[in-house]
Amino acid sequence: MTAPASTALFEPFSIRGVTSRNRIMVSPMCTYAATDGLASDWHMVHLGQFALGGAGIVCTEAAAVSPQGRITHGDLGIWNDAQGDALEAATAFLRGHGAVPAIQLAHAGRKASRQRPWYGNGPLGEADLARGDRPWPIVAPSDEAFQDGWLVPAELCSDEIAVLVKNFADAAIRADRAGFDIVEIHGAHGYLLHSFLSPLANHRTDSYGGSAENRMRFPLEVASAVRAVWPDRKPLFFRVSSVDGAAGGREIEDTVALARALKRCGVDAIDCSSGGVVPKERINAHDTSHGPGLHVPFAERIRKDADIMTIAVGLILDGPQAAEIVDNGRADLVAVARTVLDDPYWPLHQARAMGIDDDFRNWPQAYGWWLERRAKGLRILPGGNGDA
Repeated sequence: MTAPASTALFEPFSIRGVTSRNRIMVSPMCTYAATDGLASDWHMVHLGQFALGGAGIVCTEAAAVSPQGRITHGDLGIWNDAQGDALEAATAFLRGHGAVPAIQLAHAGRKASRQRPWYGNGPLGEADLARGDRPWPIVAPSDEAFQDGWLVPAELCSDEIAVLVKNFADAAIRADRAGFDIVEIHGAHGYLLHSFLSPLANHRTDSYGGSAENRMRFPLEVASAVRAVWPDRKPLFFRVSSVDGAAGGREIEDTVALARALKRCGVDAIDCSSGGVVPKERINAHDTSHGPGLHVPFAERIRKDADIMTIAVGLILDGPQAAEIVDNGRADLVAVARTVLDDPYWPLHQARAMGIDDDFRNWPQAYGWWLERRAKGLRILPGGNGDA
């Protein structure tokens, strides 16, 4: 792609009372490195590198709102005050180095009680017990396992649903105290809220199942409860699977309707991913077969038809691609994940490659001062351009 002469990608962007230095967000990425849900020095370094690297918003991995809601034993949690306190150093570092700290609140539902991916990513078994990782009971809208051989969840009753709504709200309160400026509710990838939304996982016959309106009820209750306790000046995001990617599942029209309802609940932006509610779907969050920017059309459609801000995610690989998305109104923010695992300084490198930052002025001063002088020295070498 050809770099634009100017772009909104690297300009400040405000939502409610929070301003990001650019429109680049680091997407939630599970690292499975927590103990008892507590953040450690690992999380401080992992998240902090993205602030140094120039991202505007840095979001934690999914933080479980209850112990039962973890994907694995290594998940972050925010179901108690100690876990919130453990995140304060990270939020202070992120803010101190120019990034907006964000957190994703989650419950894994019927995809909980699993192995870390490098141990198999399936249900916990004998080998995991030997490592001290015991399985725990899981819950879902209906008593149907995600796939054969996985744990069968207990069907939630209405009283238990009410407790979970409060769990999300309490987690948001802790997130505010810990210094986060943005909360994202995880309603995608087959986890609890998404499984309520999808007719492929929700077979209830009460007020939380059946019609699209009923299937949206629990996620909307969560969004409303979080918005009620989350400070008015702070934005609220909601991640969706834009489509289920399987026959009989949710399509983009369903997500447009959901986005409109979420907007009425006080949600400010929809983070647009896809898939995850059943195995072997035709599109999902980690799909590469559909090429770069696979979820951008969903973000564009939801933004237009629901009149709400959107976040595009999925194989956003370079600055010109990201700039095209925001400059053409296809999404308001772009979110990158594995791209910045590969290169934590991707935002700064892309700004430099596009001619937005030709003197390292946007780099941390302790780095930029040296790099500018190095670049000047390299330019005098035969064939040098200062970017080696």
